[in-house]
Amino acid sequence: MSKRSLLTAVALIGVGIVFGVVLMTSFGGNAIENLFAGGSELGAGQPPTPASAAVKALNDQFVAVSSAVTQSVVSIAVKTERKAPSSMPNDFFRFFGPDGGGGDEEFQLPDGGEANGSGVIISRDGYVVTNNHVVEEAKEGGIVVTTNDQKEHKARLVGRDPLTDLAVLKIEGTFMPAHFAQRADIRIGEWVVAVGNPLGLKSTVTTGIVSAMGRGIGIVGTDERTFERNRYAVENFIQTDAAINPGNSGGGLFNLNGSLVGINTAIASRTGVNAGYGFAIPIDMVKSVALDLIDDGKIQRGYIGVEITSVDEASAKAVGLSKVSGVNVNKVVKGGAAESSGLEVGDVILDVDGQPVKTSNDLQNEIVLRRAGDKVTLKIWRDGREISKSVTLRSLDSDRDVATSDSKAGEATTKAADEPVNFKGLGFTANSLTDEQTSSFGTKQGVFISKVDRGGAVARRGLRPGTVILKADGKEVNSPSQLQRILSAKKAGDGVLLVVKESDGTKQAITVEVPES
Repeated sequence: MSKRSLLTAVALIGVGIVFGVVLMTSFGGNAIENLFAGGSELGAGQPPTPASAAVKALNDQFVAVSSAVTQSVVSIAVKTERKAPSSMPNDFFRFFGPDGGGGDEEFQLPDGGEANGSGVIISRDGYVVTNNHVVEEAKEGGIVVTTNDQKEHKARLVGRDPLTDLAVLKIEGTFMPAHFAQRADIRIGEWVVAVGNPLGLKSTVTTGIVSAMGRGIGIVGTDERTFERNRYAVENFIQTDAAINPGNSGGGLFNLNGSLVGINTAIASRTGVNAGYGFAIPIDMVKSVALDLIDDGKIQRGYIGVEITSVDEASAKAVGLSKVSGVNVNKVVKGGAAESSGLEVGDVILDVDGQPVKTSNDLQNEIVLRRAGDKVTLKIWRDGREISKSVTLRSLDSDRDVATSDSKAGEATTKAADEPVNFKGLGFTANSLTDEQTSSFGTKQGVFISKVDRGGAVARRGLRPGTVILKADGKEVNSPSQLQRILSAKKAGDGVLLVVKESDGTKQAITVEVPES
């Protein structure tokens, strides 16, 4: 190369360096990208709608809450016993955790199978709350808890409560527990975050709002093979639209203060995955059950000794309530706490210790927080007026022990028998009591229900053949014709309260609306 050519090349390189510097200076750090993009600048220079201070503050709060609460949420792996094959209809309210997922297929966990769920640390010394259905099939020593720092801990099962679907585990060490919210502070419409381990994805956070309170969905205590439900099961769920999926079971539902408001338990789904609604056990119930299990390894829950339903329009009319609110006492356990305190079939419970009771879930939630031996004051609606009754709660076992028949032999009497009356509108036939029925039911009062029309008004309310109507509209009934006179005085749309005695001596209240003739 000639000296002249060499100088020319050097000059060109120098020009290139100068040009590059100018480009970098003129166009900033994106100069190279702009060159390779044909000179086009990628992306807008600023966001189209800069966040307001309020929006930024809310966003920052979600970030802060998510970072804080994941520290107390754990993953739970459970080695399970073999579970018998079973199937669920597509629209069943599914638990999530061991058996989450699926449609109509049969499901089975083999011996040595592993199920997964979530839990929440509730004490510094390592107590963890989760769902009963997550751990109920666990083998001895088969529960492993993984904390947020990815450390694994062998867990000991402290206790389970199938009637609330809660369980408590214990791991060794020092941990950061969740902060508990106050139930009174939980409001419909407020933002919440659900934290757990759905579909095997660790420490997942989803957001939504509290959609409703006091939900009962009939899943806790339900046998997935027979679909029969334990009548002592307790539900008073918080409903949320935060996305919840299999594996979230036992995880936490937190408010924007980072306080625990509930334990995620169930989803409403036709597919086994999130379909818009999840359900969480409220924090006051969680605390009560957890303390019992930690202290005693079992539940010392108190019971009133009644079977109840929420007041509806027909029953409100039947007893003269001005609004549809309260709980009907349909049955009273013989010799139980309620009967000993003077509660009667047909009473309506309006409040407990000053706390209004609007539905049966409200009453369950108030009582589940108390132990056997505690006293409660019930406001009762009876015979058109309010009265108070003090009830000392008893344990479930004691109420079961005294649930015996009060039938008495040897009380046979001879009665003048009316002709049977067919109450076509209500759908049943009443006969006079025979001497044998008088003896077997232990009563001289009432009329015998010999027939109930399938799909009729009283059938839909639970009246069955082979029972005795003792009272109607607060009046004693001694013959079919007398019952006919009482009912004929009612207008279409009026409510009627029937007090019925079953063959085992149990009494129950049935309310029915008089149909158009």
